Amino acid sequence: MFETYLHTMILILDSTVRLSTPLLLACLAGLYSERSGIVDIGLEGKMLGAAFGAGAVGYMTGNAWLGLLAGIGVSIFLALLHGFASITNRGNQIVSGVAINFLAAGLTALLGQSWFRQGGRTPPLPKEGRFQDIELPFAEQVETVPVIGPIYSELLSGHNILVYLAFAAVPLTWWILFRTRFGLRLRAVGENPAAVDTAGISVVWLRYRAVIACGILCGVAGSYLSIAQSSGFIKDMTAGRGFIALAALIFAKWKPGNAMLACLLFGFLDAVAIRLQGQEIPGIGDVPVQFFQALPYILTVILLAGFIGKAIPPKASGVPYLKERT
Repeated sequence: MFETYLHTMILILDSTVRLSTPLLLACLAGLYSERSGIVDIGLEGKMLGAAFGAGAVGYMTGNAWLGLLAGIGVSIFLALLHGFASITNRGNQIVSGVAINFLAAGLTALLGQSWFRQGGRTPPLPKEGRFQDIELPFAEQVETVPVIGPIYSELLSGHNILVYLAFAAVPLTWWILFRTRFGLRLRAVGENPAAVDTAGISVVWLRYRAVIACGILCGVAGSYLSIAQSSGFIKDMTAGRGFIALAALIFAKWKPGNAMLACLLFGFLDAVAIRLQGQEIPGIGDVPVQFFQALPYILTVILLAGFIGKAIPPKASGVPYLKERT
């Protein structure tokens, strides 16, 4: 009985890791942008554009790495559009982000139908066009060891490289933000851009670098959906993950470690929803599938309603910087 429960829990946690990966990457992407003072509602759009770019190039070239580069390229392009509108032209950052979401949703559907004639999706990718799972050393040998074996061989091993990169990005982001000169300046420009400008540091260039970093991570997140987790691009395949990542970022209070825990929580709810679909719950009976599918979004609404305590964003968040003339 214990082994059965352990196996079930490991399967759920394994799904949790896989499902939380794109959320974590997008959440870290928003962290860079918002720490610099640029609100980014366009995480969803950049992920969707990257997913399409990666899926299309992965199918046409049969090379997963080229697909990943294409996805990152599309996402950076959209990030620079957001930067041009909100940093250079000091436009409304919310409106710019929403516009990117609409642009990505429309273009991916239009180009997908025009290029592949399959209802906005790409044909299934060849094996070389997507990232394969990696087996860690000695995973097969320790599989029969009680408790430790299944955890190592099934939970820790057997993920593709983008999963490991996503979780490695958490300590790397912490180190960049809190232990480097760039991170110090990035956090300062999100709190008091005038003081940074007075010190002779370009506020515009700093914010552009943050936006580019956001574009890179969103590109990896979107590419993961189409060439790692799935085998091709599907219309609107991000399914609100960008908004959930944004909610996780607020839940985490703009801290990398907390962001990982928040994304794992959302991933866990999603994994449980998938696991419990079509099953009877003792004392309750059949629960509609739609309820489990809605769980992550219900939690998002609860968290954003203020049940997490006071989440204070960077002071200059969403405020365009206008250089004072002397």
